[in-house]
Amino acid sequence: MKILVLGAGAREHTIIQALRRDPEKHEILAAPGNAGISADAEIVALNPSNPKVVTEFAATSDVDLVIIGPEAPLVAGVANALRKAGVAVFGPDKEAAAIEGSKAFAKDVMAAANVPTGKAWTVSTQKELKDALKQSGTPYVVKADGLAAGKGVLVTEDLDAAIEHATFYLQHGEVLVEEFLQGPEVSLFFVSDGRRIVPLSPAQDYKRAYDDDEGPNTGGMGAYSPLPWLDSNFVDTVTATIAQPVIDELAGRGTPFIGLLYCGLIVTDEGTKVIEFNARFGDPETQVVLARLESPLAPLLYAAATEVLESVEPPRFSEQCALTVVLASEGYPENPVTGREIHGLDTVAGDSQVTIAHAATAWDGSDLLATGGRVLSIIATGPSFDAARDSAYGALDKISLEGSHYRRDIALRMVS
Repeated sequence: MKILVLGAGAREHTIIQALRRDPEKHEILAAPGNAGISADAEIVALNPSNPKVVTEFAATSDVDLVIIGPEAPLVAGVANALRKAGVAVFGPDKEAAAIEGSKAFAKDVMAAANVPTGKAWTVSTQKELKDALKQSGTPYVVKADGLAAGKGVLVTEDLDAAIEHATFYLQHGEVLVEEFLQGPEVSLFFVSDGRRIVPLSPAQDYKRAYDDDEGPNTGGMGAYSPLPWLDSNFVDTVTATIAQPVIDELAGRGTPFIGLLYCGLIVTDEGTKVIEFNARFGDPETQVVLARLESPLAPLLYAAATEVLESVEPPRFSEQCALTVVLASEGYPENPVTGREIHGLDTVAGDSQVTIAHAATAWDGSDLLATGGRVLSIIATGPSFDAARDSAYGALDKISLEGSHYRRDIALRMVS
């Protein structure tokens, strides 16, 4: 199969690495890619968020499947253009992708589908904001309505900080004030062909920049899977009460969701509730979910894209424990320092338990440089979380990037 993967991060690199493990040998293209992706796929120089450019390339290059990694191309309507041209694409049209692009839209869908979630107030003025904060109480939860690269959410006891955060995002559109929900968070992905869904394996990520959940929110500093502490019926319950009702509601509105529905969940004393939806694979959860995937990935995504999900076997996952640790540039997430050299990747290349997914890297001649905030995802598997942690952090000890930082407590709570 000839496959084009759109995106330039560790999520896309992980997807490509999983495709390369398929029994069938695929021809894999990536746009725009990064230094690590260039070793596993042919790089195509095109703008992944330009519907016309992507569609013309895919149609004239006989691409069998386009996989859209990040949210920006989805909201830009790249999937719409590809479907109109008859190209199979794994990723929802922009109308369905609004479930990520607009949190207010997501709340409306959930209300219509009777999906459990927290109370929310959509505000567009300072007066509405202050009234909503008064009603919600503390801790205050403030979210940008649109896309914010994982950094639009603030949870704080400080009223002034909540107002400041909301005021910044009000310049760009509406803001949501939400009820604070207490409990452990879970990420669960569903592959959908617009009518049917199949779940992948649950994961848990770490949003705060530093150990012990200190510091600002980030796009994600690590994750682990599986989650043995979950109830054995968790996936079935979420499928029946959350994911399938949302897919049915979107189909009923004439905007079928074809792609990856990311359910950001919280397990409360009152049951599991939705924090947010995303319209694509999550990063860094994808790194650990796909690390445990034993069945082929391309046939699953192609079946969803061509609306025949029932024609393939459900995904299978190993019993192995997987975790990923994100190596970030100095100053991330506020002001990451870029352009510094990365060393030591060759020293971990022979470790069968460790995989490196590149997030923000580029070659400058013979030097590998960091080009963004989240630079690398170190992915490790093992028979236990102790073993996986030893492998991941052992690899990180061999990698150097001046000023870099990473969390040292990823999956620590799972160590006996």
